[in-house]
Amino acid sequence: MNEKELRALVERMVAELAGQAPTPQVKGSDYHPMEPEGPTDSSACLEDIAAIDLREQYLVENPTNAPAFLALKKKTPARLGVGRAGARYKTITMLRMRADHAAAQDSVFSQVPETFISQHGYVFAQTLCQEKDEYLTRPDRGRRFDEQNQALIQRTFGTSPQVALVVGDGLSSAAIEANAADCMEAIQAGLKGYGIEPGPVLFVKYCRVGASDHIGELTGAQVVCMLVGERPGLVTAESMSAYLTYQPYLGIPESKRTVISNIHRQGTTAVEAGAHIADLIKTMLEKKASGIDLR
Repeated sequence: MNEKELRALVERMVAELAGQAPTPQVKGSDYHPMEPEGPTDSSACLEDIAAIDLREQYLVENPTNAPAFLALKKKTPARLGVGRAGARYKTITMLRMRADHAAAQDSVFSQVPETFISQHGYVFAQTLCQEKDEYLTRPDRGRRFDEQNQALIQRTFGTSPQVALVVGDGLSSAAIEANAADCMEAIQAGLKGYGIEPGPVLFVKYCRVGASDHIGELTGAQVVCMLVGERPGLVTAESMSAYLTYQPYLGIPESKRTVISNIHRQGTTAVEAGAHIADLIKTMLEKKASGIDLR
């Protein structure tokens, strides 16, 4: 309420108390409750708190040794040194937690765009899940394929390929969009450098890690390498993992998998992870093992 509206309201109340006729109300054209007073910059906007690097944010007032604590924070994105307002979190801390939680939820419930899949030339397949809710509530259906998709997978990889490269959306579409393409390109380049034909890349919608076992059983692949979106947390919604399994089959123990996790810009970068994955695939083919069997 601006000054003109307030004055009119007071005058009306005084007139009513004195038994006089009310003064005319403020015209609708003059009422702008959301309009700030004074000159404004139309290009200005609020700071994006989600863009703040948590490793550099230190909110403790009058610290004893701020440089030492900041040096510690450089080693982790954990919410350290957030300060307090009385017995509570500061407003910016609470807003950042809510923003990161919202980003994690969005990543789980959103889909990898079809344009992303076609742009990178991935072959599209889908598990038994028909929608996101089913995928979240029926993990078992995210590990198997129907007959049509089984035939597609066999056509894509052929019989007994050395490597089957797979990208699965998993529990974070944002992680796949942010990391999968760069990581997969690094894997393919590394394999070619080792004289290993990488072959086509399969994209699996509504994918659980166990889908790689069905792929291995269908194709007889020596190694199945799957990039999949991790369950997002409050540090990042863009973390991806790689699961590598030598000669996977339905029912294979989880201990037989080799895992590289925390692939994202604040962890292991996509290109660095890709180079390491290519080297691991080469080692698995030589040692004929993965997981705890790989020494």
